[in-house]
Amino acid sequence: MKLVLLGTCGYHPTDHRETLCLLLPECGVMLDAGTGLYRAVAYLAANELDIFLTHAHLDHVVGLTYLYSILRRRPLSRITLHAESSKLQAVEEHLFAQPLFPLPPPFERRPLEEVCAIGRGGQVRHFPLQHPGGAVGYRLDWPTCSLAYVTDTVAELDAPYVAAIQGVDLLVHECHFPDEQAELAEKTGHSYTSLVAQVALQAKVKRLLLLHFNPLAPAEDPIGLQAARRIFPNTDLATDYLEVEF
Repeated sequence: MKLVLLGTCGYHPTDHRETLCLLLPECGVMLDAGTGLYRAVAYLAANELDIFLTHAHLDHVVGLTYLYSILRRRPLSRITLHAESSKLQAVEEHLFAQPLFPLPPPFERRPLEEVCAIGRGGQVRHFPLQHPGGAVGYRLDWPTCSLAYVTDTVAELDAPYVAAIQGVDLLVHECHFPDEQAELAEKTGHSYTSLVAQVALQAKVKRLLLLHFNPLAPAEDPIGLQAARRIFPNTDLATDYLEVEF
């Protein structure tokens, strides 16, 4: 299975990174809809698209307003937006409020189900995360591989989500701050380097990919990669346009 990183930054885009948007082209699944969404047109392989939102903060949903550009160049038979009911309502009432964006793109809205079927015989499950305003993470399983996506949360070894991600082939986890800013991470509802690596180790995942970096941090190494690798050696930094096979 291939994962394409269309955007890997948190809060706002930079010269090097757009905000979070991940695409699984083969099965028509998108995780979050940040400013990187406009890049999806070059990778879409399926005729349908399921978009799963972790929450409704602007850096994760503003790309929904770019869907017309996608559809003009790559027509799709169906687009479905999956999220918690309160987040779907927020998107409809605020992002697509008449004074801001008067004509919403043609997508269906579907509240999250306990298990959602996706392409290539896969299934998606969600779990709650600790973040201001509320958020969820996702676990995606296919017969031969698995992926967990955890962003906008405070990493904790005893967090309930650690059990939900046990043993996945690839854990994509936010890491907004380096260890030196651990206090700020906890204050803002985000994660820092060493604790994310410890979560990966405890969850016995095979590979860890870090993203949702502070846009004010150095582009080449925003979170101190070596600190993570000392704990969990199979750790990498996500970069925009990175394609990962898992």
